[in-house]
Amino acid sequence: MKILRTPDDRFSNLSEYPFEPNYLEVPDSEDGWLRIHYVDVGPNTAEPVLMMHGEPTWSYLYRKMIPIVTEAGFRVIAPDLVGFGKSDKPSKRSDYTYERHVSWMQAWLEQVGIDKINLVCQDWGGLIGLRLLVNDPDRFQCAIVANTGLPTGDDPISDAFLNWRKFSLEVEDFDVGSIVAMGCKKEVLDNVAAAYNAPFPDDSYKEGARVLPSLVPIKPDNPTSDANRKAWEVLSNFNKPFLTAFSDGDPITGGGDHVFQKRVSGAKDQPHTTIEGGGHFLQEDCGEEFAGVIVNFINQKAG
Repeated sequence: MKILRTPDDRFSNLSEYPFEPNYLEVPDSEDGWLRIHYVDVGPNTAEPVLMMHGEPTWSYLYRKMIPIVTEAGFRVIAPDLVGFGKSDKPSKRSDYTYERHVSWMQAWLEQVGIDKINLVCQDWGGLIGLRLLVNDPDRFQCAIVANTGLPTGDDPISDAFLNWRKFSLEVEDFDVGSIVAMGCKKEVLDNVAAAYNAPFPDDSYKEGARVLPSLVPIKPDNPTSDANRKAWEVLSNFNKPFLTAFSDGDPITGGGDHVFQKRVSGAKDQPHTTIEGGGHFLQEDCGEEFAGVIVNFINQKAG
């Protein structure tokens, strides 16, 4: 497996992202190693909040939220998925599979060694993060899910997602900053768009970002469908606090919150919320509000 690594100078002087880098290496599934980057802010003894991003963003997506959550007394850990941010980027599309993403992040999580985790996940952060949760439910004490799902290919997929899937594979210029801006309701400033482009010096670094939408199970016989069906069996019986905090302006995942509310036992009687004024990337549009929802929910369950 040929691995690309974004030069550090691409991340110099990013707006609102003062966090020191942390790195761990995990097996790449082909007798090599991948370096995974993560933010780790707050006392080691504090209750951990694991924030997982999706496609095509990185931990920069949580920059508005991390200070609010740490100031509330929590430890925030926010990794960059393989192929994104400051993490290593396998160079071929065929290097990426859904199951490899789960395996890579499972190996990373085991090295980080945290438990009593409060999971926060959006987009692919949910597709992967919820698989981590069902792999070891005892390690997690609550989950807050936003604009995500755990698809098996057994249910219809929105036209908006199918269009995005086709676009990501075929568009000549996969401009990540512009894509994030299109997924937001509020204006994304040029310096912020540049920060989302920073991990990708040229197109050769974008194979993981391009291919990820096509790894979502949209048919029942997808290679990951059975694994996700088994994951739903565990998730449905997850009786710890489970909150949905979807935005009101996401055409791709709209309505997905009701699926979680109906199927996950821990979602019953929780104060589920709809965050108004947010697009798909609600962390960018409504980060401060989303952070407040997280802090209030975790404190409420503790009380």
